[in-house]
Amino acid sequence: MTDWGGTIKVDVELYAASSSKYDALHLPGGVINPDQLRTDPEAVEFVKTFFKEGKPVAAICHGPWTLIEADVVRGKTMTSWPSLKTDLRNAGAQWVDREVVEDKNLVTSRKPDDLPAFNKAMIELFSHAAAHHAAA
Repeated sequence: MTDWGGTIKVDVELYAASSSKYDALHLPGGVINPDQLRTDPEAVEFVKTFFKEGKPVAAICHGPWTLIEADVVRGKTMTSWPSLKTDLRNAGAQWVDREVVEDKNLVTSRKPDDLPAFNKAMIELFSHAAAHHAAA
């Protein structure tokens, strides 16, 4: 796997990022980036902090791989790209085949065709977090 696509300059590198400075977390899909992300202990710990702090998280396609590695899917109802079904079940999640699944502060989705439903659910979930943060 070497087709990484385009390059985007980041605002904050992972080593300098703190979950306390963010209201929510979005884990994009694809295969290459989620596969690399789940093998980075710093990234996995960053993801864990969002769950520890009760902040909203959204993941699509292969994005849940990092959630599995962070050990935060047990007891959650989720969806993903179909090939992650067994991985999620083995990690304690209930996998369902729906375009978008909401389980408390977690929104998951399967594939690019599901983006309209995923984006709508993610924006709604994230807007509640941003409104809560603004009121605090």
